[in-house]
Amino acid sequence: MITESSSNYNDLEKMDVEEILQSMNKEDQSVPQAINKSIPQIEELVYGIVERMKKGGRLFYIGAGTSGRLGIVDASECPPTFGVPFDLVIGIIAGGDGAIRKAVEHAEDNETQAWVDLQKYDINENDCLIGIAASGRTPYVIGGMQKANENGILTGCIVCNPNSKMAEVAQYPIEIIVGPEFVTGSTRMKAGTAQKLCLNMISTSVMIQLGKVKGNKMVDMQLTNHKLEKRAQRMVMEEIDVDEETAKTLLEKNGSVRRAVEAFRQNNN
Repeated sequence: MITESSSNYNDLEKMDVEEILQSMNKEDQSVPQAINKSIPQIEELVYGIVERMKKGGRLFYIGAGTSGRLGIVDASECPPTFGVPFDLVIGIIAGGDGAIRKAVEHAEDNETQAWVDLQKYDINENDCLIGIAASGRTPYVIGGMQKANENGILTGCIVCNPNSKMAEVAQYPIEIIVGPEFVTGSTRMKAGTAQKLCLNMISTSVMIQLGKVKGNKMVDMQLTNHKLEKRAQRMVMEEIDVDEETAKTLLEKNGSVRRAVEAFRQNNN
């Protein structure tokens, strides 16, 4: 298991803070390079997800520990960023929501629980499931993926070891080989960074393909705070050349940049 191989550094406790930070940063710089090698795998998975989501399917992430938390983070950021329903991208962690903050003992070792958890959402053949695990051997995730395969659900995975059981089970495996961690076996570090970057790439490219971005703008974002309201106002002002007060009124009436712009153009044609 490469992720559990001994660190490239030793006697960490003897390093001063600057040396620790410089060494960690040097290790982290290898992560984007590892991801670059996996882009063809990511591309295939994205096309598969887009095809199903255009037919009404959803995207599920499952994982344990850090991997599960990262899936939940990505899923939870899709509605405010892209204006999609909260049940379109769903993150599930072994041990339930309580495991988001506090580890649940042996939750990841249960091979059948993931499928039980997924059944609560009526997962079906229109949906997609991505298993996330640095090791690629988490029983909770593997069991869920196997049942998903049996039920005609598209499966992918994000792992950081080569030739893993999860990659064998997944229809669309993504293997990002980041090498040993700075602290041996601490996969919340490089492996976690790789998983987060990969999830960003998957969800963002999927949403762009689904039409949730125009130009380079988040035109469907939810206006949940003053910062986002101001950003939306600027976007409307730039798009249709109106003043701030008009943009604000359009947004209040229509709820999003896209709908505000469309309403203005319809009323002024």
